[in-house]
Amino acid sequence: MRLAPIAALVLLCAGAAHAAPAPVTGRWLTEGGKAIVEIAPCGGSVCGRVAKVLKPRPGGPAVDEANPDPALRTRPIEGITILSGFTADKDRWRGRIYDPESGRTYRSELIGGDGTLTVKGCWGFFCRSQSWTKAR
Repeated sequence: MRLAPIAALVLLCAGAAHAAPAPVTGRWLTEGGKAIVEIAPCGGSVCGRVAKVLKPRPGGPAVDEANPDPALRTRPIEGITILSGFTADKDRWRGRIYDPESGRTYRSELIGGDGTLTVKGCWGFFCRSQSWTKAR
Protein backbone atom coordinates (compact mmCIF):
# COMPACT_ATOMS: atom_id res chain seq x y z
CA MET A 1 0.00 0.00 0.00
CA ARG A 2 2.89 2.41 0.63
CA LEU A 3 4.21 1.92 -2.90
CA ALA A 4 1.18 3.57 -4.55
CA PRO A 5 1.88 7.11 -3.23
CA ILE A 6 5.59 6.77 -4.06
CA ALA A 7 4.83 5.51 -7.59
CA ALA A 8 2.40 8.40 -8.12
CA LEU A 9 5.05 10.89 -7.00
CA VAL A 10 7.64 9.36 -9.35
CA LEU A 11 5.19 9.55 -12.28
CA LEU A 12 4.30 13.15 -11.44
CA CYS A 13 7.98 14.15 -11.37
CA ALA A 14 8.67 12.32 -14.63
CA GLY A 15 5.77 14.16 -16.30
CA ALA A 16 7.09 17.51 -15.10
CA ALA A 17 10.49 16.76 -16.61
CA HIS A 18 8.89 16.29 -20.04
CA ALA A 19 7.23 19.72 -19.80
CA ALA A 20 10.56 21.60 -19.98
CA PRO A 21 10.79 23.74 -23.13
CA ALA A 22 13.23 22.93 -25.90
CA PRO A 23 16.41 25.05 -25.89
CA VAL A 24 16.17 28.18 -28.06
CA THR A 25 19.71 29.52 -27.77
CA GLY A 26 21.77 29.92 -30.93
CA ARG A 27 21.60 31.84 -34.20
CA TRP A 28 18.27 31.96 -36.04
CA LEU A 29 17.34 33.13 -39.54
CA THR A 30 14.13 35.13 -39.37
CA GLU A 31 11.18 34.46 -41.64
CA GLY A 32 11.83 35.86 -45.09
CA GLY A 33 15.59 35.80 -44.46
CA LYS A 34 15.64 39.42 -43.30
CA ALA A 35 18.06 38.99 -40.39
CA ILE A 36 19.95 36.65 -38.11
CA VAL A 37 18.96 36.84 -34.44
CA GLU A 38 21.32 35.49 -31.80
CA ILE A 39 19.58 34.13 -28.69
CA ALA A 40 21.60 33.62 -25.51
CA PRO A 41 21.30 33.67 -21.72
CA CYS A 42 20.86 37.21 -20.40
CA GLY A 43 21.01 37.50 -16.62
CA GLY A 44 18.31 35.21 -15.25
CA SER A 45 16.46 34.96 -18.56
CA VAL A 46 17.04 34.51 -22.30
CA CYS A 47 17.40 37.45 -24.73
CA GLY A 48 17.93 37.84 -28.45
CA ARG A 49 19.68 40.54 -30.47
CA VAL A 50 19.89 41.23 -34.18
CA ALA A 51 23.31 39.87 -35.09
CA LYS A 52 23.13 40.68 -38.81
CA VAL A 53 20.68 42.44 -41.13
CA LEU A 54 20.59 40.47 -44.39
CA LYS A 55 17.87 42.37 -46.25
CA PRO A 56 17.79 46.05 -45.23
CA ARG A 57 14.84 48.24 -46.09
CA PRO A 58 15.15 49.88 -49.49
CA GLY A 59 16.13 53.52 -49.47
CA GLY A 60 18.54 53.77 -46.60
CA PRO A 61 20.45 52.20 -43.75
CA ALA A 62 18.74 49.77 -41.40
CA VAL A 63 17.96 52.05 -38.45
CA ASP A 64 15.31 51.91 -35.75
CA GLU A 65 13.30 54.78 -37.26
CA ALA A 66 9.89 53.63 -35.91
CA ASN A 67 11.08 53.62 -32.28
CA PRO A 68 8.72 55.60 -30.02
CA ASP A 69 11.78 57.23 -28.39
CA PRO A 70 13.07 59.88 -30.84
CA ALA A 71 16.60 59.56 -29.37
CA LEU A 72 16.74 55.90 -30.54
CA ARG A 73 15.48 56.37 -34.10
CA THR A 74 18.95 56.64 -35.64
CA ARG A 75 20.48 53.60 -33.93
CA PRO A 76 21.35 50.72 -36.24
CA ILE A 77 19.07 47.68 -36.21
CA GLU A 78 22.14 45.44 -35.98
CA GLY A 79 22.93 44.91 -32.33
CA ILE A 80 19.59 45.88 -30.79
CA THR A 81 17.86 43.48 -28.43
CA ILE A 82 14.50 42.42 -29.84
CA LEU A 83 13.79 39.46 -27.51
CA SER A 84 13.90 40.14 -23.77
CA GLY A 85 12.98 38.56 -20.47
CA PHE A 86 12.23 35.06 -21.76
CA THR A 87 11.77 32.46 -19.05
CA ALA A 88 10.73 28.82 -19.26
CA ASP A 89 7.00 28.17 -18.83
CA LYS A 90 5.97 24.54 -19.32
CA ASP A 91 6.73 23.68 -22.99
CA ARG A 92 7.62 27.21 -24.16
CA TRP A 93 9.52 30.39 -23.35
CA ARG A 94 7.58 33.56 -22.48
CA GLY A 95 8.86 37.12 -22.69
CA ARG A 96 8.66 40.27 -24.84
CA ILE A 97 9.50 40.94 -28.49
CA TYR A 98 10.29 44.33 -30.02
CA ASP A 99 9.34 44.85 -33.67
CA PRO A 100 11.64 47.47 -35.23
CA GLU A 101 9.33 47.81 -38.25
CA SER A 102 6.42 49.08 -36.10
CA GLY A 103 8.34 50.33 -33.06
CA ARG A 104 6.10 48.29 -30.78
CA THR A 105 6.81 45.70 -28.11
CA TYR A 106 4.57 42.66 -27.76
CA ARG A 107 4.01 39.77 -25.38
CA SER A 108 5.78 36.80 -26.94
CA GLU A 109 6.32 33.05 -26.88
CA LEU A 110 9.15 30.96 -28.30
CA ILE A 111 8.66 27.28 -29.06
CA GLY A 112 11.74 25.34 -30.15
CA GLY A 113 11.55 22.39 -32.48
CA ASP A 114 13.68 20.28 -34.75
CA GLY A 115 15.80 23.06 -36.32
CA THR A 116 12.91 25.55 -36.23
CA LEU A 117 11.73 28.17 -33.79
CA THR A 118 8.13 29.35 -33.65
CA VAL A 119 8.09 33.01 -32.61
CA LYS A 120 4.69 34.32 -31.55
CA GLY A 121 3.90 37.94 -30.76
CA CYS A 122 0.58 38.99 -29.20
CA TRP A 123 -1.24 42.22 -28.55
CA GLY A 124 -4.38 41.55 -26.56
CA PHE A 125 -6.08 38.55 -28.14
CA PHE A 126 -4.46 39.10 -31.53
CA CYS A 127 -1.38 37.00 -32.21
CA ARG A 128 0.95 36.49 -35.15
CA SER A 129 3.51 33.72 -35.55
CA GLN A 130 6.65 33.31 -37.59
CA SER A 131 8.83 30.30 -38.20
CA TRP A 132 12.58 30.92 -37.86
CA THR A 133 15.19 28.38 -38.95
CA LYS A 134 18.55 27.53 -37.44
CA ALA A 135 21.25 29.69 -39.08
CA ARG A 136 24.49 28.07 -40.25
